[in-house]
Amino acid sequence: MKTFFSVILFLLSTVLVAQTDQKIYDIINSVSTIRIKSDIKTLAGFGTRHTLSDTVSNTRGIGAARRWIKSEFDSISKDCNNCLEVFYQKNLIKKGTNQRITKDVWVVNVVAIQRGTKYPNRFMMMSGDIDSRVTDPNNYTSDAPGANDNASGMAGTIEAARVLSKYKFENSIIYVGLSGEEQGLFGGQGLAKYAKEEKWDVIGIMNNDMIGNIKGVDGVIDNRTFRIFSEPVPPTETDKQRKSRRFYGGEVDGISRQLARYIHKTVQTYMPEMNPMMVYRLDRFGRGGHHRPFNDAGFAGVRIMEAHENYTQQHQDIREENGIKYGDLVAYVDFDYATKLTAVNAINLASIAWAPPTPSNVKIGGIVEPSVKFKWKKSNDPNILGYKIYWRDTTSPTWDYSRFVGNVDSFLLNGIVIDNFFFGIASVGKNGYESPIVFPSEVFR
Repeated sequence: MKTFFSVILFLLSTVLVAQTDQKIYDIINSVSTIRIKSDIKTLAGFGTRHTLSDTVSNTRGIGAARRWIKSEFDSISKDCNNCLEVFYQKNLIKKGTNQRITKDVWVVNVVAIQRGTKYPNRFMMMSGDIDSRVTDPNNYTSDAPGANDNASGMAGTIEAARVLSKYKFENSIIYVGLSGEEQGLFGGQGLAKYAKEEKWDVIGIMNNDMIGNIKGVDGVIDNRTFRIFSEPVPPTETDKQRKSRRFYGGEVDGISRQLARYIHKTVQTYMPEMNPMMVYRLDRFGRGGHHRPFNDAGFAGVRIMEAHENYTQQHQDIREENGIKYGDLVAYVDFDYATKLTAVNAINLASIAWAPPTPSNVKIGGIVEPSVKFKWKKSNDPNILGYKIYWRDTTSPTWDYSRFVGNVDSFLLNGIVIDNFFFGIASVGKNGYESPIVFPSEVFR
């Protein structure tokens, strides 16, 4: 009889884990194209948001822009009974730090924290960049509307805060406007350092940099595909970890890559009309974004952006030459597309913020055996339903096979040869939400 009830419980829990949640569809439908369009126009309307631009004017320059962003976060917080902690986080960057810092400047980030009900010190983060530029990175006076780069990502971050502030989450969410990106990723560096000092447990960061263009410089028009850039392994890994990978694998299984896979899976589940494209690279070829400073600090982080860039509209003086119009203008932004990518962020923020903590101390064994064995440390969270083992072919980009194994701290996966697959484990909440997958960090016999 006990075995019968155990089987029924297992089947019911499997069904629960497999279900989708109506709240995620509600979040998608709540993201407003009208609001995103308005915010992009407002940000572009500050003339320039160059890191070194005017900070005194109320109508022009980065000072006016960041004060407006803070006022938006403050307004959102007021509407949700002060559910956001809104503040400036800043660092002084001295003249000559690099060739793009021609005078002392305060790099000021605008931060809004929505505290989790159970894990207030565990954070999932979404960012957009405040600053903009023209052809000369040191020109801080000419018009640089930066409508797509990166008013689109900043507007998406504000909109995600509007939508998600209506919900309660177990984990905390941070919405942030980062400054100093074009001058050397200084905003991200400052906030990553601040996170370390404050001992934040950062689950991951989704950096949104250009989410509004659908027509590429090559003529391709695509309003469904977007890219998720992620590095393979953290730059903070130890020599021991690096040597272990030679024998046990894991070259493409770092924490940022697992975050990218999580986003990919969530989008395919809830937004099947979209085409998430995982790019196995830190960023575009030879270039950088504001997730990198968080990666450098050992945090998981990815860049989410459009699939087809138009370089005539990036980092350009506003002009027309040989019939080609240059400049990052509002007219070139596809607001519906920016809305879709904002929804991509919002549903992943929500899914991870509703998910339990990841399993820790995940170990794997099974050398020269006809099965794979696992050990991990269980969480004491009473809302954890159990754990789920994932595996995939070694050449597959996604986790293709899985098995829910219950609320245990070890399991023997029979009939699977360890040599032919990669493996990972996720925690599953009673609400059906899963944590990001953890790749085993240790081998046991």
